[in-house]
Amino acid sequence: MIALLIGAGVALLVALIGTPLFIRFLVAKSYGQFIRDDGPTSHHTKRGTPTMGGTVVVAAVLISYFVTHLIMWMMNPHSAGPSASGLLLLFLMVGMGFVGFLDDYIKISNKRSLGLNARAKLILQAAVGIIFAVLVLQFPNEDGLRPASTQISLVRDIPWLDLAFGGTVLGAILFIVWSNLIITAATNGVNLTDGLDGLAAGASIMVFGAYTIMGIWQNNQACGSPKEAGSGCYQVRDPMDLALLAAILSAALVGFLWWNTSPAKIFMGDTGSLAIGGAVAAFAILSRTELLLAFIGGLFVLITLSVIIQVGFFKLSGGKRVFKMAPLQHHFELKGWAEVTVVVRFWILAGLFVAAGLGIFYAEWVVLL
Repeated sequence: MIALLIGAGVALLVALIGTPLFIRFLVAKSYGQFIRDDGPTSHHTKRGTPTMGGTVVVAAVLISYFVTHLIMWMMNPHSAGPSASGLLLLFLMVGMGFVGFLDDYIKISNKRSLGLNARAKLILQAAVGIIFAVLVLQFPNEDGLRPASTQISLVRDIPWLDLAFGGTVLGAILFIVWSNLIITAATNGVNLTDGLDGLAAGASIMVFGAYTIMGIWQNNQACGSPKEAGSGCYQVRDPMDLALLAAILSAALVGFLWWNTSPAKIFMGDTGSLAIGGAVAAFAILSRTELLLAFIGGLFVLITLSVIIQVGFFKLSGGKRVFKMAPLQHHFELKGWAEVTVVVRFWILAGLFVAAGLGIFYAEWVVLL
């Protein structure tokens, strides 16, 4: 618990202090956001607001994680250092953040609201996702437990939903496909949620708060050996290190939200939204709670569904729309809701989804006792 407090504290300070410094740098370079012409007219006043703020969040997470482990080592040389699970999560977060950074930089340099084309973005995301999926099936600990398994999970691995039913090679391929579906859904979900001042950051704080609680619980109820599975204990590698990273991410986003809340002085950009989405997906896979992500990240799911429904209905109906505009948050803006009203009410929805996810997580454990 001391490590969590240290990590969260360092992340909060780095984000709080680093964000305004980064804003000054971006302003000096004239690196501002370009706004879509077909969006709400109220957004046109945001043109020129510094973007790529997710760079600060990623930097705060990296600094805090390694500084925390250094401090813990200085306090106790026998303490565990960075874990395989923690490093793999950082890899996916940074990798997706880099894809987002390229997208943001192209927008800024070309002075337009469009960055990487869809194919290039998909290829880069797939490359990072495939590497991550291959690596998480490696690095067994002394008990033979790997960061992830080929079994699909809800609140723990489900033995009868094992993707390796057809053999090791087929299982690995199916796991790579499954993992990339989760990664693509999470990154796009957070990316679509971004767009109103503080919406994605505030919702993500709650999501990472949930993973902090679950990581602590999984650590306290960890199986003593792989043979104990099914007794209510959890077979998760490095749950406390995952809890540390979740706490760090929440704190970093709190520091960023101080400057991102309406009226935003900086946007997270695709750098931030893709990095956060990558981290969310990694938590779901590494904590063995893949299907539970649909509840914990329910707001991201809802907003993504609004886009799918809008596009699908538009094509099938020959140009008709279900919503005034998608993603869903812009529909309510065009109905006359103030931006702050939309953000706060969507935060409430995010909190309710997170509470439902935690309720399912805890209820399953109680039933097994």
